[in-house]
Order: sequence, then C-alpha cells, then structure tokens
Amino acid sequence: MNAEARGRIYAVITAGPHAPAHLETALAARAVAALLLAPTAGEALEHAAAAPLIAAAQRAGVAALTYDVGLAHAVGADGVHLGARKGIAACYAEARRTLGREAVVGVDCGISRHDAMELAEAGADYIAFGAPHHLHDRAKGVVRRNALLAWWGEIFEVPCVAFDVDSAAEAAALAKAGADFVAVTISGAEADTPGKRLAEFAAALAPRSAA
Repeated sequence: MNAEARGRIYAVITAGPHAPAHLETALAARAVAALLLAPTAGEALEHAAAAPLIAAAQRAGVAALTYDVGLAHAVGADGVHLGARKGIAACYAEARRTLGREAVVGVDCGISRHDAMELAEAGADYIAFGAPHHLHDRAKGVVRRNALLAWWGEIFEVPCVAFDVDSAAEAAALAKAGADFVAVTISGAEADTPGKRLAEFAAALAPRSAA
C-alpha cells in the first residue's frame, strides 16, 4: 500500500453479482491503493468468487486483501485485514505465520490504544480505526475514531486507515488529521454511484496526495 504511488483510497468491495463491475470501477480510479474484498453479510466468501477479483486487482497494481487468512493464502491475495476482536494479537501472529513476512497484514484495533501500539511494534502493516454503523451511539463512536486517528497520525509512522467514512468532506478532514488511507465501501446494486463516490473521495484527498 503506497499512498504516493496509487493514491489514498482503500476500496472495500462486497462480494456478489455486482462485485466485478464495482471492481472495474474501482480500478479505473487511479486513486485506489488497495482493495479489501468483503463477504456478503452472513455468508462466507468462496474461493471461486474471490480468486478472479483478487487476480484482477493485482494485475492493476492494487494490493488485494481479504478478511480471512485461509482464503487469502488459498487465492494468493496480497494479505489480510483482521477485524476488531478479542485476542487480536494472537490472531495477528497466526496470520503472519500463515502468510509470511512479505504479506500485508492490517489490523482494526477497535478502541484499544494498547493493542494498536503492540501490533504496530509486532510488525502490522497498517492500523485501522472505525465507527461501525451498528454502534448504539454512533456519534460517540465517530468522535472516538477521529480522536484515535489524530493521536496515531501525530505520533506513529505505521500507516493508519480510517473506516466507516460517510462523505468526501469527512474523508478530507480525516486525512488532514492524520489518516494515511480512507476506506470507501462499495456494495449492493449500485449503478453509477460507485464511480461518482470514488471520484468525490479522490478529489477530496487529492491535495495532500499531490503534495
């Protein structure tokens, strides 16, 4: 993941019948640095569905990741994104053993500053902070995410990714605060929306990426 070479967008694409079209749109946006292929809610992401999408992203020079270590290994993905969970340090160690030192292993540390620092020290390639929409008090979650990103960007060199970003304006503010990459989720039966959304985010993030 190289913000200077490709841009600062971390595209999250949900698997399903619209995923190939969404991937094509994402790859056409030169600001996309990485792709995270996500399963449809409540379903496992199968090898047959993931493999061609991962390969297409890699051919375009975009780092391709999945949420599952075993799947990442099986399809030859560039790495894995580990979602926030208990025992995240052990999960990271297992992912690193399975995928090797050259793989990208990124970690969502939830609200734990301790976990973030520990995993960065252990060799995580990026640290992620988010504010999921299912939170009971999401407004509080957004404030907490923003504070964590600002804290991290001011002190640490390991890149950080902002998740659950709702608008291009919010993306620009988070980048200014210290986020190295901003996750943009593309899912569902959207038609023209993905391209427009990516263009808006790319424009919002362009000033710093061009500096």
